Amino acid sequence: MAGRFAPRPTRTTVRGGQVAVPTGIPRQAPAPARVRTWVPDEPIDLGLVLGPLRRGPGDPTFRTMPDGSVWRATRTPVGPGTLRVTARGTGVRGEAWGPGAEWLLERLPELLGAADDPSVFVPRHRLVALARHRRPGLRLTRTGLVLESLIPSILEQKVTTDEAYRAWRLLVRKFGEPAPGPAPGRMCVMPDAQTWRMIPSWEWHRAGVDDKRASTVLRAVRVAARLEEAVRMPPAQAQARLEVVPGIGPWTSAEVVQRSHGAPDAVTVGDLHLPGIVGWALAGDRDADDSVMLELLEPYAGQRHRAARLILLGGRIPERRAPRMARGDIGRL
Repeated sequence: MAGRFAPRPTRTTVRGGQVAVPTGIPRQAPAPARVRTWVPDEPIDLGLVLGPLRRGPGDPTFRTMPDGSVWRATRTPVGPGTLRVTARGTGVRGEAWGPGAEWLLERLPELLGAADDPSVFVPRHRLVALARHRRPGLRLTRTGLVLESLIPSILEQKVTTDEAYRAWRLLVRKFGEPAPGPAPGRMCVMPDAQTWRMIPSWEWHRAGVDDKRASTVLRAVRVAARLEEAVRMPPAQAQARLEVVPGIGPWTSAEVVQRSHGAPDAVTVGDLHLPGIVGWALAGDRDADDSVMLELLEPYAGQRHRAARLILLGGRIPERRAPRMARGDIGRL
């Protein structure tokens, strides 16, 4: 959730890593990249802004490189596309390939937080104020895409981080398509809605996805067009539309609109770790539940998601206890 914060490697606190996508998939020579340069009003931190879009260290759709560039492979409304983002002085250079290249470049500023206004945020706690001061480049991304955040969020329901990331990695590798352009490590674009619907039941099982989560994904992709329309709605209405689909609740819808809309107030409820982290950071209560967390975040009404991210980045995390959820792999059954 906090992008690249590392002390506690859970899906709530970290999105990062690198993965090699299987070889042997034919790939044509890349066409010349389409390029756009954008100069933000204030400096931004690419790792913090784009970090929440990464689903674990093996995400085939996301890659960070030693030169500081960030690669992203995604499925836009006009087709697959690959985007490379690099900070250049005070500006940001975007290079894109594939049918979705123009779409990606047109929305590059929003992806990098241009629609976000962090100036309205007023810290109410010293920890939050320090985190904001130390990370002035934090902006909330807005992808304008629903399905690409919805499906991995469904896979993350009620399982360990490793299980969810593994399932996403295996399914995208096997049923996705090669990312357009010279993407590093043979990155993949996630499958389209029709392909998700055609995945056999045994492949979900091999990826460790139980029938409940697989059925939720299938119900969602059947109405994919209607769900994508939610990007034109306010975040609260978008969440309500998502939650019409059986199996999608407040936790999942919040995780989606945080990315698709850049919603600053879409705090995640129902999370295994977040209430305890927020409770410990703000009140020394590691056993806080959702109600306590929401009460503590009430002074940040309208900006509760941003406050939660800054709390995670602040690094005040309670000591780890014994695992509360056993890791399983139904694919071995």
